[in-house]
Amino acid sequence: MSLPLEGIKVIDFTGVQAGPACTQLLAWFGADVLKVERPGVGDITRRQLRDIPDVDALYFTMLNSNKKSLELNTKSPEGREILEKLIRSADVLVENFAPGAMDRMGFSWERIQELNPRLIFGSVKGFGENSPYADLKVYENVAQCAGGAASTTGFWDGPPTVSGAALGDSNSGMHLAIGILTALIDRMKTGKGQKVTVSMQDCVLNLARVKLRDQQRLERVGYLEEYPQYPNGTFSDVVPRGGNAGGGGQPGWVLKCKGWETDDNAYIYFTIQEQAWAATCKAIGKPEWIDDPDYATPRARQSHIFEIFADIEKWLADKTKFEAVDILRKFDIPCAPVLTMKEIAYDPALRESGTVVEVQHKVRGPYLTVGSPIKFSGFKPTILESPLLGEHTDEVLTELGYSADEIAKLRAARVV
Repeated sequence: MSLPLEGIKVIDFTGVQAGPACTQLLAWFGADVLKVERPGVGDITRRQLRDIPDVDALYFTMLNSNKKSLELNTKSPEGREILEKLIRSADVLVENFAPGAMDRMGFSWERIQELNPRLIFGSVKGFGENSPYADLKVYENVAQCAGGAASTTGFWDGPPTVSGAALGDSNSGMHLAIGILTALIDRMKTGKGQKVTVSMQDCVLNLARVKLRDQQRLERVGYLEEYPQYPNGTFSDVVPRGGNAGGGGQPGWVLKCKGWETDDNAYIYFTIQEQAWAATCKAIGKPEWIDDPDYATPRARQSHIFEIFADIEKWLADKTKFEAVDILRKFDIPCAPVLTMKEIAYDPALRESGTVVEVQHKVRGPYLTVGSPIKFSGFKPTILESPLLGEHTDEVLTELGYSADEIAKLRAARVV
């Protein structure tokens, strides 16, 4: 089956998570992605958090499926010559080195344009070029803090909290993938490549935009009525942490279900929607609340919201999280069980949809990974194993015109 990005050649000059997440998406959708790695070392995540000695870690395998691997010492003249040849024939180059690293290597954006004016150059950095923090080394949690997410996450009586979701890394990679695809479409019109950059700070902020919304509302009126602090609490001049409260005027909370005493995840998320108030009252056996003036409107309910949740927890006490959701869905009440990673890993629906995929690796054997979160009516991406370090070196050099003897000399000189 022909895939949409078939024929697009991508040089993957990335490591860890943000860059590899971007290029993996492109690979899933058909691009020929070549991961360029340091000889004998490779992407640092090959060795991080290993569960099997001397085998590529899951950290690496889950971010580099469907790619090829080329070992290349770009500090050597021969290595730079090989990279130049790759750039001349590529459509996209993606990097997430420290600021200035590509320039010091001799491959500035200007030089890349000279080699291949049609090439799309994608770059991930922690901060924008003009940021006062542009020289900082950035990882996931640093980005979440700098992008405003951490200050607004957690409970009001505790410290800022980072999310378990990769808002800084994988999120930035997906933003960059969108930018690269946009630039490829633009190239079809203009014939020219362009530089596409994202900063992790910007990408986190993009997902935290509703909190920037709340900051402006807070500055205007002095309070945020959908937060738990209203009406009896106090507000400072910054958006507070709201615990598990729902945003957008839809009060919600994580509530205990049957078994919570021994199961840390025996909870559901329960949302009280204005349009579903009557149905909610009927579902939990409180029909008298429907027209009670102390409960009938969202503003009236806000001062009683934790009393309401406490009563709902009483209703939940003899129901598992799955039983509760099965009942509530019949009343069209927004809710969900708090699913563990183990429950997700073995969820048959997620397996069937290709969201969770079992892949066979030539060394580690079978392992689970995530599949494409984007679904298409015309094709379903096939998720393949990640490459071994340098697995495709000979193949790539042969395609570039190097003979077997020349490749042997390059290996002897530790260029590849």
